[in-house]
Amino acid sequence: MGKKKATSKGALKGPAKRPSPPTPALPADERKSQAKRVVRRLKADYPEAPCALVHETPYQLLIATILSAQCTDERVNIVTEKLFATHPDAHAIAKMPIAKLEKAVQSTGFFRNKAKNVKACSEELVEKFDGQVPEDLDTLVGLAGVGRKTANVVLGTAFSIPTGVVVDTHVGRLSRRLGLTAQKDAVKVENDLIDILPKKEWIDFSHRMIHHGRAVCNARKPDCGACSMQKFCPQIGV
Repeated sequence: MGKKKATSKGALKGPAKRPSPPTPALPADERKSQAKRVVRRLKADYPEAPCALVHETPYQLLIATILSAQCTDERVNIVTEKLFATHPDAHAIAKMPIAKLEKAVQSTGFFRNKAKNVKACSEELVEKFDGQVPEDLDTLVGLAGVGRKTANVVLGTAFSIPTGVVVDTHVGRLSRRLGLTAQKDAVKVENDLIDILPKKEWIDFSHRMIHHGRAVCNARKPDCGACSMQKFCPQIGV
């Protein structure tokens, strides 16, 4: 039998491995029952699940959420603590020189674009709403730097208005592992969750999933042995 030809690095060259197909979510008729179990368990484990972004007003939450794109909540909280100490509202930030604002938010990443959006958003709030955050989804997403996810966070957390399910990396990852969705696109994940969750659960569900994702079901090494949902979690993709 002939030997396989070695590569330049000495490794044997064999057939390329095909990527494994994605594991589907639970069947449609089972997902609603699974969602009920998940909600019940999350409520027991995290009866108090506050938003991880520190804020005192709806405006501060809005700005913190804009800054949180591609950045950890911990880093955003460090930045906003200093920023809001001297510029606590839309009127103050609207007057900030852009260079000063860029320096203040630099450590959150993509700082030039974020500073531009934060300033433009603040100016528009001052001009049209006297510095107050509107309690309307369509109006919010019309502001600079505000997408549907940011609007959902602000309306749900600051005003207790459930306009959707906030899907960040934690919520998306846990929803797939629990069999609630097979989607990877955040909008599609949100649509799947909206279909199986009671509207009254939309706001706290996201906060609790985020807490669980950080405490137990993290991305690289989920601690399944310590998870209260182990008995009914299909552990998809784990």
